[in-house]
Amino acid sequence: MEAQKYIWEGAIPLQIHLHESDVTTHPRPSPALILAPRLGYLPLLASLIKPHFSATLPPGVDTIWFEYKGLPLKWYIPTGVLFDLLCAEPERPWNLTVHFRGYPGNLLTPCEGEDSVKWSFINSLKEAAYIITGNCKNVMNMSQSDQVELWDFVMNGNLEGYLRVSSKLKLGTIDDEYAGLYSSKSRQGSGEKDLAGQVKTGRIPVRLPVEIPGEGRYLTLLEAVKSILPEYFSAIINKESARVCIGDGQNDSPEDASSNRSAEDLGENTPEHVESCTSSNAVIKLLRIQGIEPKFEIPFSWVVNNLMNPEYFLHICVHIISKFHK
Repeated sequence: MEAQKYIWEGAIPLQIHLHESDVTTHPRPSPALILAPRLGYLPLLASLIKPHFSATLPPGVDTIWFEYKGLPLKWYIPTGVLFDLLCAEPERPWNLTVHFRGYPGNLLTPCEGEDSVKWSFINSLKEAAYIITGNCKNVMNMSQSDQVELWDFVMNGNLEGYLRVSSKLKLGTIDDEYAGLYSSKSRQGSGEKDLAGQVKTGRIPVRLPVEIPGEGRYLTLLEAVKSILPEYFSAIINKESARVCIGDGQNDSPEDASSNRSAEDLGENTPEHVESCTSSNAVIKLLRIQGIEPKFEIPFSWVVNNLMNPEYFLHICVHIISKFHK
C-alpha cells in the first residue's frame, strides 16, 4: 500500500495561461499556478482557475477546455497520463492554456463539468470490471451512496476510503500466475476526430491469460508490453540494463532519464531511455507509468496492483519516435 500512497499523493505543478481570445482587459492576467493531482482530471480544476481569470473573461457561458502547444487535451484522460504522454522531457511547471469560450466540439467530446467527468470515470470502471470478471454487475449494482462516496474519495485523494468502497466491487488483485492484461489506447468516440480530421479507433481492452510454468517465474513488465506492441520487439533482450535491442542492434547512447521522487521512494531505479531498433522507421524511446520509468524485469502483477488508476486501468505511456530522429 506504500507504493499506492505515493501515487495517490502525486501532483503535477501547472502554470495555466488564459488564451488571448478570452482576454478582455489590459494588461493580460498573470498565469495561475496550481498543483494538479496526477489521478485527477483537468475540468475538475475549474473552481480553482475561474476566480483567477473571472475579471477578464468576455460575457457568455463557460465551456472550459485546455490545450498544450496547440493540441486540445481530452478531458476524460487523467492529468498524470496526459503529462506522461505529452512531455517526454518532463516540463515543470507544465505550461497549459485554458479556454472558457469556443469549445472545439469537432475535436473533443462534450464536457458538462464534474458530472461528465464522474460518469466517464464510472463507465471506465464498468469497462474494467467487464474485462476482469466478464461482467460489470458489481459496478452496475453499486448503491447510490457507495457511488457518491467512491467518486468523492477519488476527487479528494482519499486512498483508504477508496479501498474500502472499491473492495465491495470484488475486482481483486492480479497475481503472478494469472495476469489480466488490458491496455488503454486513445479512447475516442466514434464521432471524435484527431486534428487531421481522421476518425480514431476507440479504447481497445485486451485480456491475455498467461500461465508460465516453473517455480519462481512470473510475467514481467517487458513481456506484457511485448504482448501489446510485438512489432517493436524481438527476442534480443538485454535484461541487465532493461534496454531492448531490436533489428540491427545499433543504439545511440541515451541521456539519463530525469530523476523522479516517486520512483526513488518506491525503490525502483529509473532506467535509461529505451531505444528499440526495428526494421521499421519507428522506435520506442521510453515507457512511463505514473511518472516512473520502471525496470522492465519487475513483475507485471506488481505494476498493475500498485500503479493502476482508480478506474482499474493501467495507463502505459509509450513514446515512439522516428528511427532517424536526432
